Amino acid sequence: MSNLSAKKPDESPLEPGKPGAPGKAPTGTAHGPSGKKWDSERLILAAAGPVIALVLSLVVTGVVLLASGKNPVEPFQLMFEQIGYSDQQVLIINQAGVYYLAALAVAVGFRMNLFNIGVDGQYRLAACVTAIAGFHLALPQVLQIPVLLIIAMLTGALWAGVAGVLKVTRGVSEVVATIMLNSIATALIVWLCLTDNFGVPVGNNQTTGAMDKAGWFPGIGMGDAGEIYGFVFVAVLAGVVYWLVLNRTRFGFDLRASGASEEAAAASGVSARRMTLTAMLLSGAVAGLAGLPILLGDTHTYSQSFPSGLGFTGITIALLGRNNPLGIAAASLLIAFLDKASSVLDYNGYEKEIATIMQGIIVIAVVVSYEQVRLWGLRRQQRRVGLELAAAAAAATPSTEVKKEAAAR
Repeated sequence: MSNLSAKKPDESPLEPGKPGAPGKAPTGTAHGPSGKKWDSERLILAAAGPVIALVLSLVVTGVVLLASGKNPVEPFQLMFEQIGYSDQQVLIINQAGVYYLAALAVAVGFRMNLFNIGVDGQYRLAACVTAIAGFHLALPQVLQIPVLLIIAMLTGALWAGVAGVLKVTRGVSEVVATIMLNSIATALIVWLCLTDNFGVPVGNNQTTGAMDKAGWFPGIGMGDAGEIYGFVFVAVLAGVVYWLVLNRTRFGFDLRASGASEEAAAASGVSARRMTLTAMLLSGAVAGLAGLPILLGDTHTYSQSFPSGLGFTGITIALLGRNNPLGIAAASLLIAFLDKASSVLDYNGYEKEIATIMQGIIVIAVVVSYEQVRLWGLRRQQRRVGLELAAAAAAATPSTEVKKEAAAR
């Protein structure tokens, strides 16, 4: 994890040619208008990193299978066959919605050059507090669900805000602070679920009690295939809001500018300390929503068996998706597919941990490939600008014949 914190993928808001950037890309080249060429190159560069990471993960996983005496191709065939089953499609979509929210929370921090590893503790604590509130509240559904959403977001924001305050007031690394807060959140959840506090024993399991049905989020029935979480649409809406705020508002520009260079942001009147705290609060608020698809759409209670580790998976997805909402959506579907489709491997003589190996390789490969692609893109841009400057200088220099004619006069 320490290797990941060394370089946080982010698209600089000050990159020439992007909306809101102080500079602009050159308007023309010897090959024609540079706008189309620049856009095509940006598209290729954006796709190169994920493609390289995926191909590398497939190759390395195949080598591992071959070294262990297993067929290096059959596991992938078995997994891809699962896409054709409607029940697997529902499971993948539901899991992708959960992962999408967790990855968005991580991406908000990344855009401010912050590494919020505490998403895992933030969403679990938010889910626990929301479950307790849902057990004790009995409002009309039109009010109950919004109230529970607000409670979850506030809980996540406040827990992430602790790390934000420590960073801006004491200079404590958000990586260290959020890791410690994850452990504290786990202990706090155990305390909240004690029978003497808010716990309701169900068999051998300690839960927060079944939530009032007014707080159940309606889903979309798919017949025998199951039910798609209605919260998936909330996740989509969150992605739209994320893109609009970061790319179409002054606040979003200030956030990205502060992440790119605190000194430059301060020179333009933006408080980097305030943006750091705001980014942590927003990241925590989104993290607070990550557990709600499962809580409000499936379990309707919080217990020891509530899914954990979503925050760390969100880091993988945010890296793979390059903090872009569409890229994160594609990465969420991919990781959800690996998680759900890998269950078939157990029944065919393969370990389903193959999918875990692939995810780990993807994390390593995506960091390395993005850095190499970034450097290659910079070299291409520098070479192109150099050629344009040379062409402009040549055009501005009088020809030899003109010089002779001027000298004769």
